[in-house]
Formats: sequence, structure tokens, C-alpha cells
Amino acid sequence: MKGIVFAVIIAAYSFVTCFGQLSDKQWLNLNYAGDEKEYHNLDIYLPNSEKRAYKSIVVIYGSAWFGNNLKQFAYTALGKPLLESGFAVIAINHRGSSDAAYPAQINDVKAAIRFIRANANKYKIDASFIGITGFSSGGHLASLAGTTNAVKEYTINKTTVDIEGKLGNYTSVSSAVNAVVDWFGPIDMALIDNCIKPKDGNSPEAALIRGNPADHLDMIALLNPITFIDKKDPQFLVIHGEADNVVPHCQSELFAKALKEKGLLTEFISVPEGQHGPITFNESTFKKMTDFFLKEAGKKN
Repeated sequence: MKGIVFAVIIAAYSFVTCFGQLSDKQWLNLNYAGDEKEYHNLDIYLPNSEKRAYKSIVVIYGSAWFGNNLKQFAYTALGKPLLESGFAVIAINHRGSSDAAYPAQINDVKAAIRFIRANANKYKIDASFIGITGFSSGGHLASLAGTTNAVKEYTINKTTVDIEGKLGNYTSVSSAVNAVVDWFGPIDMALIDNCIKPKDGNSPEAALIRGNPADHLDMIALLNPITFIDKKDPQFLVIHGEADNVVPHCQSELFAKALKEKGLLTEFISVPEGQHGPITFNESTFKKMTDFFLKEAGKKN
């Protein structure tokens, strides 16, 4: 499975490399955890237009949660349209499943957001709006960040997860995000096998939770962004290709339905013939993403 996922990443990369870099103003390899670990680094890119401060979007790579240093790929895949729209783009690394079990990954995302908010003036960030997006497992983490605004810990039966974590030097700063775009993220790992059942102990989610998903359904529920949906959450845009052979299209159908029931879904875009990146990433869907973020950012003016 790991080899298949990275093959898909390479295919998606070949589609978006033509976008290149757009920013002459950037800070690379800033450590958001204060531990000098590469997997806790982030990059900040500012648009070339001159402003006092820029509203920002965090971008997260997909890797089936295996990768711990792919932030440049996340920037290459999603950075150009966001920069052209006037947003600062913040590409983050996070611990992979071989580095640490869940919830380390969402702890890292939240620590990165706290770092950005705490150092906003230094890096010309307008902290009134921080959006977040990601693809594949990065879409899952972006979605989880969005549905866990103000969630510190959460318990299901006898299993408790520290969602916020205590990583870095800014634990008193908010990790809330203001809008989310989920690109074909896995959502409910209890139904990831064609939205019928969990996968086995060799699956990426098994590596993430250190156990067979069917034997740890409470933890699988604590991995599911739908579990945490409440009125504190921002608006979502969900995008998924109908021909995705890595993350089933029905995963986003489930997520979109749950968001819509709570009034949190702006739009669910289902891309005909869209694959796990190729075809799903296109001019129209990128514009949908930027238009959505611009609309949500405008609410903060």
C-alpha cells in the first residue's frame, strides 16, 4: 500500500510541477516545535504583491501518513493558485506513522498553527484568518483540524485522545482554523474499504494507530473528523474524484453529508473521471478552492 500511495504522489506531482514557485519572499525550515526535528519544520511563502500582512493558508501533503518531510510537495501542488489569490502559503511537515502513533500528527498540525498565530507579526501574517487545506491524508488532517476547533481532549468509552497536544512554546495560543478545503481525504477508517468495513492490519491506518482497525474501533472513531463536528467548526469545501482508486469517493460523500447536516458544507465537488490527484487537480477545482477561501477570508475584514 505504501508503494502505491507514493506512486500516486509522483503522478500527481508530474501534473502540478508546471506551477513552480511564485514567491520571492519566503522563510524556509522554521521549526515550529522548538526541537530542531526536520519533521517539525514549516515554510512560509508570501505573495509578491506588497501588503502589511497577508491572510494565510496552511497546506498539508498526502502520504498515507507515512511521510514526514514532504512540505515542498504540498507547496508545489497547491501553492500557486493560493499565492496568486493573495494568500500567504504555509507548508508544514508532520511526524509520519513510523515516527509516532496518532494523535501525534494532529498535535503537530495544531502546534504549527499556534506557531503561525504567535509569530504573525514577524512573518507578515494577518492572524484574523488562517485557512487550511490538504490532499489525501493531508486532507484528513486538515479536516480534523477544522472539526476540532476548541477541542482539547476527547473520550469514547475508555479511550481518550489528547487532540490539542502540548508541543512547542505557544500552548496558550489558539490553534483554530477559519476555513477548510479537503481534497479527497480519508475520513471514516471504519468504512474505508469501499465504505463497508475497515481494512486489515497492513493498512496505513493500522500503522497510524499501531493496531488492527477492527480491534480498535474507539480509536478509529477518534481518528474520524465526523466524530468532532459541532457549531464551533468553520465552513468546508470538499473535493473528490469519482475515479479515485486510493481513497474511495464514498468517503467524501459521507463527510459532505455529515457537514451539510450541521450547516458547515459550502460545496461538495465531485469530479467525473477524477483520480487521486490527476484530473481532480485542475484549473476549475483550484479556482473553486481560491474562491471559497477568498469568500471566507472576506468575512474577517
